[in-house]
Amino acid sequence: MKQTQYSLTILRKRLFAICLAIAFLFCIFLSRFFYVQVIWEEELVYRALDQWTREIPVVAERGRISDRNGELLAGNESAYSVFARANAVTDPENCAQTLSVLLEIPREQLLQKLTDRSRSEVTLVRQAEKSVVQKIAGTGYAGVYYARDNKRVYPYGALACQILGFVSADQSGASGVEKYYDRYLAGENGEVLFEADLVGAELEGTGAVYLPAVDGVNLELTLDYRIQALCEETMGRVLGESGAAGVGCIVLDPTDFSVLAMVNLPSYDLNDIPRDDIDALNALSRNRLVSDVYEPGSTFKIVTAAANIEEYLRGNPAAFSAEYIFSSSRTRMVDGSKVSCWSDHKNGKHYHQTLSDALNNSCNPCFVDIALSLGKETFYDYLEAFRFGTATGIDFPGETLGMLLPESTLKNGDLARVAFGQTIAVTPLQLACASATAVNGGYYYAPHLLQSVFTQEGEELYRAEKVLLGRTVSEEASRILSEMLEGVVRDGSGKNADIEGYRVAGKTGTAQKYENGQIAQGKYVSSFVGYFPADDPRYLALVIVDEPQGSYYGSVVAAPCAKEIFQGIIDIMGLQP
Repeated sequence: MKQTQYSLTILRKRLFAICLAIAFLFCIFLSRFFYVQVIWEEELVYRALDQWTREIPVVAERGRISDRNGELLAGNESAYSVFARANAVTDPENCAQTLSVLLEIPREQLLQKLTDRSRSEVTLVRQAEKSVVQKIAGTGYAGVYYARDNKRVYPYGALACQILGFVSADQSGASGVEKYYDRYLAGENGEVLFEADLVGAELEGTGAVYLPAVDGVNLELTLDYRIQALCEETMGRVLGESGAAGVGCIVLDPTDFSVLAMVNLPSYDLNDIPRDDIDALNALSRNRLVSDVYEPGSTFKIVTAAANIEEYLRGNPAAFSAEYIFSSSRTRMVDGSKVSCWSDHKNGKHYHQTLSDALNNSCNPCFVDIALSLGKETFYDYLEAFRFGTATGIDFPGETLGMLLPESTLKNGDLARVAFGQTIAVTPLQLACASATAVNGGYYYAPHLLQSVFTQEGEELYRAEKVLLGRTVSEEASRILSEMLEGVVRDGSGKNADIEGYRVAGKTGTAQKYENGQIAQGKYVSSFVGYFPADDPRYLALVIVDEPQGSYYGSVVAAPCAKEIFQGIIDIMGLQP
């Protein structure tokens, strides 16, 4: 009896296990069925559609780019792409001969494509003119199709070419704003679907399904094409007259760090891109103001002076007051290395200097005193606040961080040279932003090129607002510094930037260049950073002339450029004295 009960128990367990297995398999099949019918449905429908249809792409129209005034900087012209399906071409010989004449492509090349049945579709030509496509349509050859394409055009040619960037052959952004904001500009392509047989030939008597493209949206930049053109004309003249290797200019609005102009010369025509010479294209299309670094020289003294003034206002006994008289010696010995003033102090020019005088005369030893007195910890706190060694956050690809020695490895000799713009490498944009925050009340905003995004119908989707990244100095320190920098233009090395009736302030700079770790004899970078009005900055310009021949002082080479740019802005904007 017990044996029978034991057998029944085993049997029940086996039956239960079998039922569980059947239920489990049923659940798997049910889950698979649900996945195929519901979750996988869209992809399977697409695969089925793909097997019995052939498509012609409908290219989305790329969004336009304009300046802050609505002036078109990048747009489109109507063009067409021509395709062929070898399986559907019935007369490849004559078709190749006719298309060869219309498209100006060798007949043998076309014939090879028209008879290549290993591919369902081949592109014969892109960006063909409408008149050419109309003639192709009139031939009536089977298996040849065409669809709308875009041809990117730039009404001003070389204007702001490194900023705007260019597109690749498939009309996707390849550099500059075109690349950074490609997600907005590109849109989504559509297609025209034709029913086809197994070999890809279109079925007679069937219609086509049109899936429309979604055009890209438009961008309005912070650039002002009038100021951009003014800067390019001015800097182009300096490039020719000075024999420099290159020149650059940035114009910022210090109230929000919007970029009004950004110039790199030499440049190139966006409508005639040197695509066959990659080295030339890379060099000419590079936005060196964002992607390259240099030793700023004496223009960096703005930062050192700002740090000293702020620390004095905070009560730091290591800082120097505005009335303090620096040592009259024209040299300082730091860790066995001599730092000299550019002037020989003849006629007592550099004796009895205050901080304001040191800025006017651009005396290196005075700024060495400031940095060594504040100490590397305090001084590096300011370098961090001014975002040196950090990206500014501009909406542009390829920004470089700059080069800043780690605080832990810094020696007094290094600190002394950083104080007057050596042993530190910055991007021109970093220096322009640092100068702007030093004189706008101490507010460091994120520099930006995009002002707004809007649809083809004019509906605004986004408008940029100024983004505060941090504070550098107090408004009082900024005011005191600005008064000193106004004196530099009125009485000091920046006199060539002075404009009668307008309060212009700024600082000159002349830096030696280094090659392979050694000073490159006879090679300098001349610069000037200035702004106006001095008491309420609205326009700030950084001018850089790389390796000018002959005279190389920033006061002689760069400051007059800034004056011409400021005068041009005054005329454009109708600003009263």
